[in-house]
Amino acid sequence: MPVLETLGGALFGAVLQVLFDKLDSHQVLGFFRGRNLDEKLLKKLKRKLMDVNSVIDDAEQKQFTNSLVKDWLDEVRDVLYDAEDLLEQIDYEFSKTKLEAEFQTSSSKVHNFESKIIALLDDVESLFNQNIVKDLKIYTGVRSGLGNKVAEKKVESTSLVAEEVIYGRNEDKEIIFTWLRSDTNDNKLSILSIVGMGGMGKTTLAQHVYNDPKTEEAKFDEKAWVCVSDAFDVLRVSKAIIGAFTNSRDDSGDLEMVHGKLKKRLSEKKFLLVLDDVWNEDRNQWKALQTPLTFGAKGSKILVTTRSHKVASIMQSTYILQLKQLGEDHSWQTFAKHAFQDENCKLNSELKKIGMKIVEKCQGLPLALETIGCLLRSKSSVSEWEGVLTNEIWGLPIEDSKIVPTLLLSYYRLPSHLKRCFAYCALFPKDHRFDKESLILLWMAQNFLHCSQQSKSPEEVGEDYFNDLVSRSFFKQITWDQEIYFVMHDLLNDLAKYVSGEICHRLGVDDEKRVSRKTRHISYVSDPIQDYTSLRDATWLRTFITFGWRRELPIEELIPNFKFIRVLSLRLCFEVPDTIGDLIHLRSLDFSGSAIRRLPDSICSLYNLQELKLNNCIELKELPLTLHELTNLRRLELMGTTLTKGPIGLGKLKNLHVWINNFAVGKSSEFSIQQLGELHFHGEQLSIQNLENISNPYETNLKNETHIVTLSLQWNLARNNDDSVKEREVLENLQPSIHLKHLSIDGYGGTQFPRWLSNNSLSNVVSLTLNNCKHCLRLPCLGLLTFLKDLRIDGLDWIGRIDADFYGDSSSAFASLKRLSFIDMKEWEEWQCVTGAFPSLKSLFLANCPKLKELPNILCHLKKFIIHECGQLGAPITRAVEIQCVNTRPNIFDTLEYLPFSFGPGISIPISNWYHSLVELNIRDDCDSLTTFPLDLFPKLRDLYLLKCRNLQMISQGHPHNRLKNLFIEKCSEFESFPNEGLFAPQLVSLIIAGLEKLKSMPKCMSALLPSLNNLYISNCPALELSEECLPSNVKEMFVENCSKVLASLKGAWGTNPSLKVLNIGKVDLECFPGEGLLPLSLGRLVIHDCPNLKKLDYRGLCHLSSLQTLILRNCPVLQCLPEEGLPKSISELKMSGCLLLKQRCQKQ
Repeated sequence: MPVLETLGGALFGAVLQVLFDKLDSHQVLGFFRGRNLDEKLLKKLKRKLMDVNSVIDDAEQKQFTNSLVKDWLDEVRDVLYDAEDLLEQIDYEFSKTKLEAEFQTSSSKVHNFESKIIALLDDVESLFNQNIVKDLKIYTGVRSGLGNKVAEKKVESTSLVAEEVIYGRNEDKEIIFTWLRSDTNDNKLSILSIVGMGGMGKTTLAQHVYNDPKTEEAKFDEKAWVCVSDAFDVLRVSKAIIGAFTNSRDDSGDLEMVHGKLKKRLSEKKFLLVLDDVWNEDRNQWKALQTPLTFGAKGSKILVTTRSHKVASIMQSTYILQLKQLGEDHSWQTFAKHAFQDENCKLNSELKKIGMKIVEKCQGLPLALETIGCLLRSKSSVSEWEGVLTNEIWGLPIEDSKIVPTLLLSYYRLPSHLKRCFAYCALFPKDHRFDKESLILLWMAQNFLHCSQQSKSPEEVGEDYFNDLVSRSFFKQITWDQEIYFVMHDLLNDLAKYVSGEICHRLGVDDEKRVSRKTRHISYVSDPIQDYTSLRDATWLRTFITFGWRRELPIEELIPNFKFIRVLSLRLCFEVPDTIGDLIHLRSLDFSGSAIRRLPDSICSLYNLQELKLNNCIELKELPLTLHELTNLRRLELMGTTLTKGPIGLGKLKNLHVWINNFAVGKSSEFSIQQLGELHFHGEQLSIQNLENISNPYETNLKNETHIVTLSLQWNLARNNDDSVKEREVLENLQPSIHLKHLSIDGYGGTQFPRWLSNNSLSNVVSLTLNNCKHCLRLPCLGLLTFLKDLRIDGLDWIGRIDADFYGDSSSAFASLKRLSFIDMKEWEEWQCVTGAFPSLKSLFLANCPKLKELPNILCHLKKFIIHECGQLGAPITRAVEIQCVNTRPNIFDTLEYLPFSFGPGISIPISNWYHSLVELNIRDDCDSLTTFPLDLFPKLRDLYLLKCRNLQMISQGHPHNRLKNLFIEKCSEFESFPNEGLFAPQLVSLIIAGLEKLKSMPKCMSALLPSLNNLYISNCPALELSEECLPSNVKEMFVENCSKVLASLKGAWGTNPSLKVLNIGKVDLECFPGEGLLPLSLGRLVIHDCPNLKKLDYRGLCHLSSLQTLILRNCPVLQCLPEEGLPKSISELKMSGCLLLKQRCQKQ
């Protein structure tokens, strides 16, 4: 490791500050005074720790050149952790005594804290008396830190272009040029800040802009470049600016004199000033520097480069240009420029393959691409390139790498409280999607958040910390499909691991086979090779979290090792032992996704617990009754967990916030709707079930719960509904807030809907479902819901007529509605419509409406129209379509993109040129009239599904079809042929044929006519066989099931150079498989399943498959053994299930 500071600098200072605070805390002092313990011991311990603090700064710097100092610091760190654990135990006992007095319980044990502190004092004194300490300098009040040494090595930038060509920055350059040429209407100085993490190429971009002829078009009178860097001193920077404008050195020692010169130089002159590498976050210093710059002429510009959004904000930037990572092509160009003598030279294919992987590893960071490219410039062997690929960038010699000091500089510039928070991120795997809230809670559990302002909660302080790290480019915000998350560049992830050293360890990722005794934080990233016994040495753990762990951990065996744990996440366990109550330091406990049925009462003795996560615990139905005694509990998560019984009194915990999306109203007072109203509950979604159990309709309302976006109100359909008036009162008093967007009412037993559903109280609702409200006589007035896009009405048995009341008094009812569904409306006969209604309707779904006879004229704009089991509508719709066409009225098929036919026998399908807009067509269930499907009449068809068309015999085609991508033909018993000259569909990707008893051959000339076919599925086609080279070479996945003739003809069916990757063979009557030469060389995955007579795998049919990586054998009960000669060496994954004989043989061997 190079001579650079690690986490020690942040660790010691932060831990010592925590210890000093705890020694002065009223809890520790109160405990000692209450038990008549020797308070002088606390003062003595504080003095000893101050002695350690006085030399810690010098020790941190000398540890890299003196191994004895490093060993001494390791011992100091352990003692400081011991001290913190001991003081927290005292704090715990104080809180426990206080709570037991409040709740009139007693379980206190006698702890000899005096003897423990005396032992701790001996340890500290022993450390301080070691000879090595005599050589350490006493702290004088100025902590220089090794960060300055890194800064000293940084070469100041100049305006001269170092790289003649930069790739991937043309758009960014044009943005800056446009800004430079722009002219503001006021005289305000315009500032553009280029922001990005270290190594992103900010300075290089600024150099190219500064020297580009296009900059001259802005006609600046003066231009200057100043590298600010390091500590921001107004006088020093002001002198540098005047020196840059005059090309001379200014030796003035007075700021007044320097600013006077600068004002005189720039007055009434249009200037461009570049301030490179700015770190200053002091607004007053920037204002002082800026004052003489404001005297420049209109149009003057300042171009800034910085790693921090906060800096850009403090400088009052007019524009902020966030530099992004380079794309794949530009990354390769940047890498190749530095890695090869001649960019156009012909590359060894193996080197290029490795080079592409190296480029991918750099994740678009220009500095990394340049550094590694230069390193490889003199290396030509594959082994040397592979060595660079497999090594961490942090393992490169520091003299060969600008990456390490560049990124470390960002770390050193962090305040000490942020260093610990950043280093803790070493626990997370690369490419992890960080959730801001979850990470803040982990920091809080580790006591990283220092609330100096009483007005701010720990969560608010944590948010400030996190936002500060985002501002400094340590995290990048990603918005994807309305989800917001954060990512960390792989090199910053490496940096976190680098500075955390052995303190953080990722099992399954980090190389070490056993966990070090120095390790305090562990994460299970994936199923590792090591088993849980590798944790036995880690007896001082403070964090144990899991990511994607799929095996049950022996929690009973681990708990004794976790006695100092603060964060415990066990995502897969079936029972929580009583000993969980021994983990007195625990602050965050996560059992989400577990199959636990109950939590032990001992969990209620974890008085330090701040966060309890029980998400998606579907077996968990109740919580311990004394959970309300956990007075420090701030967050309880029950998302996806439906409780039927809960503790009374949780609402009394003033700081507790509950995340819940399922609430089942209980019959007793233990879990009433009133309890829900008492909780500070959060979450955008809420489902309230068993509303029939509400005894008092006026117990609560949801009007003030403005955070709820999605609400589901449910009654149990199996109940006795003998009081419809009460049910209406309940629903009336459950009125949501006006911010609600999605509402579902299910099983409601009233005869009328509530007033708030009709009076526009829910004006922001986007989707509405009324389901199984079987006693309602009329639909509510919904036409005035301006933003409603999706309306589903299902199972309203007593509705017989929809009339004008449904639409309300509006000239454009249902103005935004796009999707409308009516399902299971048994008595619905008449549907009236008003003029101007449904102007935006695109999709109409009608199912099981047996009495509906006629549709209103709302079909002309539809793109999707589905009718199912509407017996009286089928024939009238067909006739209506015919009449529309004859009268040349607007035709629904002019716009319709999706149309399923699912009619009974005797209903004919109008096949004509009306379908020229259809994108998806689904014809199914006994469409007797269809014997030939004319593909030419559907020119835009993308997806075609033909299912159970019992008279369909063929598909006809006269012209190429350039849109069809998916063709599905199943259980069409008479189907026997494709078009005579072959199926010509050059875009077809997937072809599925199943249950075609009479089909004997595949389409002709598939290689030429179906060049895009990737997926081929053939099932239950007993007469079908393949001809010589009939399969396209581009087929990548093939599924053959219960088609013996197809399997027998596979050998000659592959075209030239096949690219088949996946082959799935099932339900065939074979004793030996595969035959020699049957399978292509390209095969990477082979699945053989449900072959009851398969006894043997033929080595001759497998040995040549050099690309085969995965072999899966499933439900082959008489398969006895694998080939004696072995399997291809390329196989890395072998899975077996339902192969009893084979399993028994393997177990014996």
